[in-house]
Amino acid sequence: MSADRDTGTDVGAEAGTEAGAEAGTGPGTGGSADSPANRLQALFEGHRLTPTQRRIAHSMVRRAADVPFLSSVELAELAGVSQPSVTRFAVALGFDGYPALRRHLREVAPAEQNADSASYNEYQQAVEAEIENLRHLAEVLADPRPVRKAGRLLAASRPLPVLGLRAAASQAYGFAYFAAKVHPDVRLLHEGGTMIHDRIDAAVRAGASALLCFALPRHPREVVDTLAYAKEAGLTVVTVADSAFAPVAKVSDLLLPAAVGTGLAFDTACAPMLLGRVLLEAMCDDLPDAQARLEEFDAKAAARGLFVE
Repeated sequence: MSADRDTGTDVGAEAGTEAGAEAGTGPGTGGSADSPANRLQALFEGHRLTPTQRRIAHSMVRRAADVPFLSSVELAELAGVSQPSVTRFAVALGFDGYPALRRHLREVAPAEQNADSASYNEYQQAVEAEIENLRHLAEVLADPRPVRKAGRLLAASRPLPVLGLRAAASQAYGFAYFAAKVHPDVRLLHEGGTMIHDRIDAAVRAGASALLCFALPRHPREVVDTLAYAKEAGLTVVTVADSAFAPVAKVSDLLLPAAVGTGLAFDTACAPMLLGRVLLEAMCDDLPDAQARLEEFDAKAAARGLFVE
């Protein structure tokens, strides 16, 4: 278990929860209003949380069905923080301590643990966790308005810069690969360094109005700095992140959350990948010539014998 320090400037949870509400994860925004994850989101809203406390909140939302059964030590290990930080987190929410918070969760968010889960091996547990992440994404998408809004923003941006660094680079590449088949000018930003601001400047000069970012843990400081620069340059920032409490929330205009799996040595990102494909669909809906472009590509691919039948 790693220790942590609640130092630095407190950052209010309002930024993260507002982004989550716009993305359809907050109460009253659609989805399954009675899901454990949505009830947890409602519990956190209106509280100013430190970065460490946001990390705990993020972990709780990600494992919403299990949280009422976790001890403070287990929650601390799950979030990668110290046990006293969990206690301080409970107090920050208005409870006498973590036991009182857990009692509250069992009352308002009752959930039965899967009796079969104990017999799963670690690989099966990782798959089950991803299935749960996809179920939660399906609940979020019950309100399609945020994704449709994002699709309009991305379709209208000419060019469309797509940012993803380190762990998120493959998500950005996958989106950009397919988006280029229907969007006239997609610019992939998957390598950091001193030139990334230059490339954003070039996109703005060419007429870009929005930027799509994929942001996954661990969140590089460079991504936060780049998004802040993009906003200053006048771009509307649409972000797919692992949580509404992610560090990129405060520098995003529209944040769409999709949880990652953490059961293996390296995180798994099935839900963010699927959300990226959903965004592609929404963008196509706002590109009137998208179908014609796809048919043209298919005809040329067939003439070239590009694919093996």
